[in-house]
Amino acid sequence: MMSFLSSFKVVALCYGVFMFGVFLSSEAQLDPSFYNKTCPNVHSIVREVINNVSKTDPRMPASLLRLHFHDCFVQGCDGSLLLNNTATIVSEQQARPNNNSIRGLDVVNQIKTAVENACPGIVSCADILALAAEISSVLDQGPDWKVQLGRRDSLTANITLAQNLPGPSLTLDQLKARFTAQGLNTTDLVALSGAHTFGRARCSLFVGRLYNFSNTGNPDPSLNSSYLQTLRSLCPNGGPGTTVANLDLTTPDTFDKNYYSNLQVHKGLLQSDQELFSTSGADTIDIVNKFSSDQNAFFEAFKASMIKMGNIGVLTGTQGEIRKQCNFINSQSAQLGLYNVASKESSSSEDGMVSSI
Repeated sequence: MMSFLSSFKVVALCYGVFMFGVFLSSEAQLDPSFYNKTCPNVHSIVREVINNVSKTDPRMPASLLRLHFHDCFVQGCDGSLLLNNTATIVSEQQARPNNNSIRGLDVVNQIKTAVENACPGIVSCADILALAAEISSVLDQGPDWKVQLGRRDSLTANITLAQNLPGPSLTLDQLKARFTAQGLNTTDLVALSGAHTFGRARCSLFVGRLYNFSNTGNPDPSLNSSYLQTLRSLCPNGGPGTTVANLDLTTPDTFDKNYYSNLQVHKGLLQSDQELFSTSGADTIDIVNKFSSDQNAFFEAFKASMIKMGNIGVLTGTQGEIRKQCNFINSQSAQLGLYNVASKESSSSEDGMVSSI
């Protein structure tokens, strides 16, 4: 019996070491220099497309940054968000948090085309999303970071998981639970929420705060009274809900610390924003205060959290594939003869995510 137990322990230990090694191996395959030999100009190619598009659509950097969030929070950073409906795939794009919300899908296709022209079959769509997020931050005066590369693209999508993206009306405890499920902590929550320093959100995402907060028949008491009146004039009760408001009312197209300063004076647009500062006794309050007073601290935390988030559920090595076209897995692209088909782009003018990040 003792011999059996000893043998069992050895086997268990070896299995644990093996699984730990697999995890480390997967992590080790992500590297900022991954394409140095195979596609050395990929960063400049992606930047050129985004820079050109943003000249006529200054909101696009915010939209592209949020695509990376929406992708990573659903079965990992694997480009699954980009997949269109087919006979075998139900697209995440039609999930409630994504439908009439996400923007920039066609820009991702433009980037993919440019990259494929230079380096065919080399760069994944998942990595394009990661690069686009960092470049978008920099273009709007935000921080830069060394993007870990080497992700591969998924062969599947998961609309069920996409329904559970963090929403604009979640409480702080609910937000923490969603982030914890992704291996992200409270500092990550507050730092990544700072992506709402630029971009827009439709009235439909926060109109309840203005007139009937939590079915009380009254506005959200955490809303600044003058800001409430401003938002009510923009979003009338019973209106269509399609008008957009700036997520950051002070510097809406600049990546800076003003998002946190707005929370301190109760001018967070979404409930999920204001929860970070207005939840009594919350440990997030000190972090908001720190980031509001020290932009460098915010930028450093944001960079660290973006890298951490970018490692969620990545496919590496021989897992998945490198899609030729971001909207279809390669076998379906070949069958359908599709190599430049657009994703389902939102028809709305909204460019803030439904989710809280």
